[in-house]
Amino acid sequence: MSTTTSNPLTGALFDSSVMLRRNSTHITRSPVTIFNAALMPVMMMLIFVYVFGDAFDVGENYIDYAVPGMLMLAISYGLSGTAVSVSSDMTKGVINRFKVMDVSRGAVLTGHVAASIVTNVIALTAVLGVGFALGFRSPASAVQWLGALGVLLATAFAAAWLTVALGMAAKTPEAAGMSVVPLLMLPFLSSAIVPAEKMGPGVRQFAEYQPFTPIIESVRGFLAGTPSGGHTVAAFAWCAGFAVIGYVWSRSTFSKRV
Repeated sequence: MSTTTSNPLTGALFDSSVMLRRNSTHITRSPVTIFNAALMPVMMMLIFVYVFGDAFDVGENYIDYAVPGMLMLAISYGLSGTAVSVSSDMTKGVINRFKVMDVSRGAVLTGHVAASIVTNVIALTAVLGVGFALGFRSPASAVQWLGALGVLLATAFAAAWLTVALGMAAKTPEAAGMSVVPLLMLPFLSSAIVPAEKMGPGVRQFAEYQPFTPIIESVRGFLAGTPSGGHTVAAFAWCAGFAVIGYVWSRSTFSKRV
């Protein structure tokens, strides 16, 4: 895994690709990780659409309303595996081996981020596929689909860095898994399942102003063919903030622990 090269950037990219392959291999060998990342969001969609769908009055076909929220859940459910993987690397001496092998320190982190995004893409594809099978239809143009995809990828990128930071800060893999629980719960307290205005006092205000709601509403607007500039700006602002915080926090923690 030597990265001896006259170009540091090329070396860092090579190391990152190696870390990505390594982390992807670990994911494919972990049935629990695959279940949480890809199958759990699909199961949640089936439950909410088939079991609870008729109970929600959202002013439109519920599957059309639910898909954007389920896409957000697909991103959230894949985060636990990333946090645990990062923490395992930090607590089992793997990082020391990489240091001896002259692997770029930044590549260790970016490899986890890239693997998380790949997992998210698989989960998003699965949710969309099941959504179409259940009757989801979108009048969005190709450009609007690209807009929705851009918001989702930005969210996956930001959430990955924040999750890597949480995994780095955790003392044990078990603690790392628990640290991402708030990120798993936030979509349920947003407009993912039902409109925020239909929630009770207190919960409604929280749902309206928490970060996942503008992200979901931005995706929902794109897929409905009626993009919302306000929600999209807010979505990218939240993503940028989370990405910066996660990156700075994870690099700082990494430097202190190694």
